[in-house]
Amino acid sequence: MSRAIEDRNRRMLRSRDTMDRAFAQPLDVPALARVAHVSSAHFSRQFRATFGESPHRYLQRRRVERAMELLRETGRPVTEICLDVGFNSLGTFSRTFRAIVGESPSAYRARFAGDGAALRVPACWAMAWTRPAG
Repeated sequence: MSRAIEDRNRRMLRSRDTMDRAFAQPLDVPALARVAHVSSAHFSRQFRATFGESPHRYLQRRRVERAMELLRETGRPVTEICLDVGFNSLGTFSRTFRAIVGESPSAYRARFAGDGAALRVPACWAMAWTRPAG
């Protein structure tokens, strides 16, 4: 692997780590591009080339994964969880959650209600195996 590719990957990993760590904070492409020390347009192209999805989509998915965990393991209101994971609108949260998971946050929570062993697996695995078939 060339030095340029290693450098690019390191920069993209640094920005992805920032999203993983601060997913609930207001993050936008210009801020993430500054972390990677590249322009916004270049950052978006390189992030997609490196990880196979846009920075915005990655951040949404990380937020939904955290919301899934909170919905399974707490009785907190959906609106509170929505705000805690970084969404500003319950409508956007619900629409994004449904697009990624395949069902609404309330329906997802209802499937785990009363289950004392509330699915103790990583959210990324849970997303793949709890999505309705079809």
